[in-house]
Amino acid sequence: MTVNVRRVEGNRGPAALRSPRIRFDSHPGAAYDAAVGSPPTVRPAQVEDVAQMARVHVRCWQETYRGLMSDAVLDDPGFPTVRERFWTAALTDERYRGNRSAVAERDGGLIGIAMSGPPLDVAAEWQRQLYVLYVYAADHGTGVGPALLRAVIDPAESAALWVADPNPRAQAFYRRHGFVADGTALVEDGVREIRMVRAAREPSPV
Repeated sequence: MTVNVRRVEGNRGPAALRSPRIRFDSHPGAAYDAAVGSPPTVRPAQVEDVAQMARVHVRCWQETYRGLMSDAVLDDPGFPTVRERFWTAALTDERYRGNRSAVAERDGGLIGIAMSGPPLDVAAEWQRQLYVLYVYAADHGTGVGPALLRAVIDPAESAALWVADPNPRAQAFYRRHGFVADGTALVEDGVREIRMVRAAREPSPV
């Protein structure tokens, strides 16, 4: 699952994200997890995660944008360092204290990352913007993507995101979780993106 993050500078994550660790013992792939390792856990991102978060970020860009972006960009040896600086600022700079970040972890290694924050457009009609949601392709369909999404955006909050187009898998994922394209599109760094929005959901009756 991917969301474009090129227009975002970062977030502070740990202080803003209050969700507990989320286990996956009951998801449909639990038997598979038990066979190959422990089930994944979603938790708040920490500064100590920066190097691994950068690696996930780079690899997911390579998996997602190959053929949409230049190989010179995706395979730039300096790309991981740029992403490390991004996440270091995201997790330490007071400017991003209103943002939330989370990571998905299995057996001590990260397999997914997510970040949301206030909209950059002060005139936006939604409460949260999803800036990052990346999961390794090998872990698509395991429940990690939905858990990361829930960790950084409360269903009671209205939200928006930008996603690459074409990217049918990611767009289908967001539609399943209530997002719809609002007809707005742009091209950035040669990649066409569309905006998807989701209205706040009413809390379920107790």
